[in-house]
Amino acid sequence: MTLRAKKNISFTNKTMDTTQFSYPIIVHCHLRWDGVWQRPQQFLSRLSQRHRVLFCEGPILVDNNEAPRYELRQVPEYPNVTVMQSFFPASRFSDGAWVDSERLRLLKEAANGPLKGKFEQPVQWFYDPMAVVAYARKMDEIAVVYDCMDELSKFKFAPPEIVERERILLKHADVVFAGGRKMCESKTPHNKNCHFYGCGVDVKHFGTARLDSTEVPADTRDIKKPVLGYFGVVDERLDYDLLAKLADAADWKIVMIGPVVKVDPATLPQHPNIKWLGRREYDQLPAYTKGWDVCLMPFALNEHTEYINPTKACEYMATARPIVSTAVPDVVSNFSSVVKVARSSDEFIEMCRKEAQAPDREAIQRGIAMANDNQWESIVMKLENHIAEALDRRAKSNNPALAARGLNAL
Repeated sequence: MTLRAKKNISFTNKTMDTTQFSYPIIVHCHLRWDGVWQRPQQFLSRLSQRHRVLFCEGPILVDNNEAPRYELRQVPEYPNVTVMQSFFPASRFSDGAWVDSERLRLLKEAANGPLKGKFEQPVQWFYDPMAVVAYARKMDEIAVVYDCMDELSKFKFAPPEIVERERILLKHADVVFAGGRKMCESKTPHNKNCHFYGCGVDVKHFGTARLDSTEVPADTRDIKKPVLGYFGVVDERLDYDLLAKLADAADWKIVMIGPVVKVDPATLPQHPNIKWLGRREYDQLPAYTKGWDVCLMPFALNEHTEYINPTKACEYMATARPIVSTAVPDVVSNFSSVVKVARSSDEFIEMCRKEAQAPDREAIQRGIAMANDNQWESIVMKLENHIAEALDRRAKSNNPALAARGLNAL
C-alpha cells in the first residue's frame, strides 16, 4: 500500500467539558480485535469497565469498486466495546488522500448515526500511525494518546510513509506510552511526555497452568517429554535456523502455537519433533503451557526485534515454567534475573537442555513475583492517571477559568 504523507495538519485547541470525567475512547488500531489477544485488547478491555470504547480496525481491502463502507458490532464479553470495521476497494487504496478522507467520513457517519451521543469529546487512542492524518484533532477530542506497542516501521511490508506519520503523531500526542524501554528512549526526543509501560500479565488467567485441575489439551497431552513450547505470532521476528538446530539437538518435542503471518508456511522448518499447531485461543494457552518443560522466546536478532518487549515473557512467568530466550535487548535489560538469555544457538540449546532437566526454581519464584508486580490492572490505572494529567494541563492551558477552579477530580 502506498499513502502520501501530509506534513501539516491543523490541530485546533478545544475547551474541555470538565463534567465529563468518564470520557469515551476512540481507538485506531492496525490489529483486529478478534486477532491474537495482546496489548491493545488487554488495555482496552479493562478501560471499557469505565469508558465506552470504539475500536476502529484498519481498513479491509476488497476486490470490488464499491464505495467504502463500515460495519459495527458489539463485543458480548465487553458490553462497552464496539468494533468498527471498514471495507475499501483495493484498486483505490494507493490514493492516500482519498483513503484518509474516506476513513474520516465513515467514522463521522457512524458517530453521527448509530453511535450518536456515545463518542462525543473522546480521547483518541492511536496504535496505528498511518491513521493520524485521517483522524487526529478532527473528532472534537479532548486528548490524543499514542500507545506505541511496536516499532512498526521495522516490520516486514511496512509502508514507507509510516515514519513521517509517526513523527506527526509524536509531535501532537498529549501523552505517549511505549511498550519497550529502548523504544521509549527513541520516542522521548520527539515527545517529552513519553512513558515506558512494558509487559503486563493476567496472573489469574495464566496462573491456572499451576493448578492440578487444569488439563493439558488432548492434541499435546501424550507428547513424549521433554516438551519445549512457544506461543505467539509466527512471523519474521522468529529465528527459524535456531529452531531447526534446536530440533536436531536432542530427542525433545517442540510445540509452536500461533498464526503464521508474513512468512511462507512452506519455509518453516519441518522436523518430525516440531509440532506447528497454528492459532489457539487465548483461553487455551495456560493449559497448553502446563504441558511444557521449557518456554521458548526464540527471536531473531535483527531490525524487526530491536525494540520488542515480548508480552509473553511475564505470561510465561505466571505459569511457573523456566524460560529461555535469545538476547533481545529489552529481555536482557528487563528480565535477565528470571529468563535464561542465550547469546548463541549453542548456548540456547544448552540452556534448554539444562532447564528441562533441572529447572532453576529460584528464578521461577522470581518470575512469579515479577508477574504479580506487572498485572494489567495496575498498568491501566497508571495510564489513566497520565491521561488525567494531560487533560488537566490541556484544560488549564486552554481556559484560565478552568485553571483557577482546578481539575483534580480527573
